[in-house]
Amino acid sequence: MVKITGEYQGELHCQAIHGPSGTVLYTDAPKDNQGRGEAFSPTDLTATSLITCIATTMALVARKNGFELPGVKFEVTKEMSTDAPRRIVRLATQVWLPIAKTPETARLLETAAHNCPVAQSLNPAIEKPVTFHWAA
Repeated sequence: MVKITGEYQGELHCQAIHGPSGTVLYTDAPKDNQGRGEAFSPTDLTATSLITCIATTMALVARKNGFELPGVKFEVTKEMSTDAPRRIVRLATQVWLPIAKTPETARLLETAAHNCPVAQSLNPAIEKPVTFHWAA
């Protein structure tokens, strides 16, 4: 179990503290929703959680199978609804892998990506396409 504490600081800014490490994270509402966009928004953190979970889960599977994935690069594009209620409707992700694609590595890593804990926790209505770019 992990405890995160925090405080609303006014002006649509929040501070959150990760209990185990003491790391501090700040959020701000996005510019298109009355904020200044000075930090990750809460929905930006959802997008960040998804792509970093994909990368971490793939790295765990790689390690379990005797190889590493140093230098994996990733990107996520968050799309919000245009109707009410405001919500995330699509999180399109891309992963650049530093290894060549084989049938076995593709099966292992792509399955891991699609089944990471965050992907499994998000509302099924959110589109979550993943594009993999393998090294030549």
